[in-house]
Order: sequence, then C-alpha cells, then structure tokens
Amino acid sequence: VVLDKTGTITKGVFTVTQVAPRSMSREALLSVAAHAECYSSHPISRSLQEAWGKPVDAARVANVAEIAGHGVQATVDGQTVLAGNDRLMQAHGIVADAVDAAGTVVHMAVDGCYAGYIVISDVIKDTAPVAVQALKDAGVSRLVMLTGDRAHAAADVSHQVGLTDFRAELLPEDKVTALESLLGDEHHVAFVGDGINDAPVLRRADVGIAMGGVGSDAAIEAADVVLMDDDVSKVALAIRSARRTMRIARQNIVFALVVKALVMLLGALGFANMWLAVFADVGVAMLAILNAMRAMKVK
Repeated sequence: VVLDKTGTITKGVFTVTQVAPRSMSREALLSVAAHAECYSSHPISRSLQEAWGKPVDAARVANVAEIAGHGVQATVDGQTVLAGNDRLMQAHGIVADAVDAAGTVVHMAVDGCYAGYIVISDVIKDTAPVAVQALKDAGVSRLVMLTGDRAHAAADVSHQVGLTDFRAELLPEDKVTALESLLGDEHHVAFVGDGINDAPVLRRADVGIAMGGVGSDAAIEAADVVLMDDDVSKVALAIRSARRTMRIARQNIVFALVVKALVMLLGALGFANMWLAVFADVGVAMLAILNAMRAMKVK
C-alpha cells in the first residue's frame, strides 16, 4: 500500500511553527508570504495567511504563478516575490539557508535577494498509526509514503506512524515514476491519496483509493475506491471485507457446481427424481444467497 502524506496520513491542517527573517522584519516576511500565497487554495497558503492574522489586500498582488512542485511567484507591491522550496530558490540562482526542521520549509526571496524562511508543520492523524498497524495485520508487506516534502520531515512522519519506507522531495510527475517502480507481477499495489496531483498516481496503481471528504474532484474521479469519511484505517477494513467476499463467492461457486454435477450424475444413473432436481436448482440458489449474506457482517 502506497500512501500520500498530506491529507492522508496527516490532517492537512498546517500551522506556522517558526519564522526566520533575514533581510526584513518578521512582520514584513509574514506579510509578503501571505500576500504572495493569497490566490492559492493549498493548506500551506492558508496557514501563512492565518499566521499573518490580518486581511490580505489582493490589490497589492499581481502576476501570480503557481509552479507545480516548487512554490509560487508573484508581484507584491511592485516587487518580485518567490515563496517555495529549495528547488525554487535554486532555479532562480538564490542561495537559501540549510534548514534542519521537522516540517515544510517555505523559503522567501524578494527581488532576487533571500529574505528568510518559514517552517510550517502538519499534524499526524490520530488514526494513522492504528491504520498502519491494521494494514500490517491484514498481511500488507510494504507500506510506502510518497511526498513532496523534504527527506527529514518525511522520515519523521514515517517513523511516527510505522511505515516501512518513504520517497521524499517528489514532484507530481515523480510520484507516478515512484509508484511504477513498486509495481510487480508478484503483488498488487494500492495507492491512497486525496490531491489533484494524486490523480495520475491513483489511475496508475492497481487499486486507487481516494479520500472522499478532503479529496479533490479529480482524485475522486480517478479512484477505484472512495473513503467517504477520510479514515485511512478503512483501507484495512476494505481489504478484509474484499477477501471475505471473494472467499464466500468461491464457496458458492464450488458448492453450486458440486451439487449440480452430483445431481446430473444421479439423474444419468436413474436415481434422481423431480424434487432432487428442484433442490439442485432453487435450493442451491437459496443456500448460496444465505451464505452470501454473511458478507454483510464485517468486523
């Protein structure tokens, strides 16, 4: 089972935990960050606006461009502002601080000069460790997390919830490549995600599972299974339910074929009467239905 991090393992509720200005005041850095991100619907953007704590004046912002897997570029008060990860800074030739913090780091640059960074932390879902253990109990051998976050933050989350592996610092297109490397003839791969960037991965996996509440429309449309209450522990329940259903279906098939073959043999030998034929037809169907009803009871 491969899992996305934000919104799947974590709540997707971000809070600013550290502000480290370099060329401007703390207040000014938060103001620039909140305005640069004001048109984005990403949870990180909302957390920056909440940390700013004042109304955002959209008239101060122009030329907003979201760069997938990197961050945001915008013009704020006539200045070119970059807000994103290390890759965004490197792409513009800006030397950013090396930050060793458990969380998402948003580096800021104004007019080509490094302005500082902001650390934003997510909260792990209470059900995530339980869900991971339930998947292990269900016989899932590998549990891998895919995330665009830095390796340090990904390792921290992976350790806390008990995953077996993780892939970090992935661009949206990198997630598909990472999942394809896990596909194989000897096993099936399920992917659990919620974001619009997860849609291609959900489609590529053997089984795509989307979060119905927080998930984007694209993710839900691409998925094979939708968890309506966003509880990742339901993945293990779905696996147990599917196995139980398939086991009951096989029982019904074998039972029906054996009984009908036996009655046909008795009929050919002249030992079967009309009532035995009725049982082989209607009786077997009724017994199969009663047996199938056991699939409705899942612990």
